[in-house]
Amino acid sequence: AYESGFRVCGSEYCKNKVTKMRYVLGVGTNIGDRMKNIEQCINSINLTPYTDVLMRSGIYETEPVGYARQDNFYNCCLLVESELEPHEMLGLCLGIESGFGRKRGIANGPRILDIDLLFAEDRHINTKNLEVPHPRIRERRFVLIPLLDIFENGECFGYEFASYIDMI
Repeated sequence: AYESGFRVCGSEYCKNKVTKMRYVLGVGTNIGDRMKNIEQCINSINLTPYTDVLMRSGIYETEPVGYARQDNFYNCCLLVESELEPHEMLGLCLGIESGFGRKRGIANGPRILDIDLLFAEDRHINTKNLEVPHPRIRERRFVLIPLLDIFENGECFGYEFASYIDMI
């Protein structure tokens, strides 16, 4: 028998525990007021129920990678805590991008907002829609440098990343 807010665990009743996860998001923008885009992105995340930005790295101006004929980006990383599951967090990121008017066209092209789900704690996920840790972290100085602001020891949820900075 179930009671509201409880689930059966063997012969005992256990209170449902809502677990929070920590995520690292990479944020980039190179269209419009880039600083305002990042601030509004953070506000959008914080407006999501049971989801909070705990830390933000510095904001770095970086040259575009892959498609050079565009303006420089502003990039940062966010440490976020949420009750959302990883695929729900991905959905939140895509929804916020869409709300900003993001249009997907040229690969690595200009973006009003790009939010990458870099880490979901120490989980390793490889599905059609989501791969974490993000598969190209090691290749992206614009991710690695901001990560060091949040994880000064060069390790994020057991993933050592600092040694890759000098290899790029």
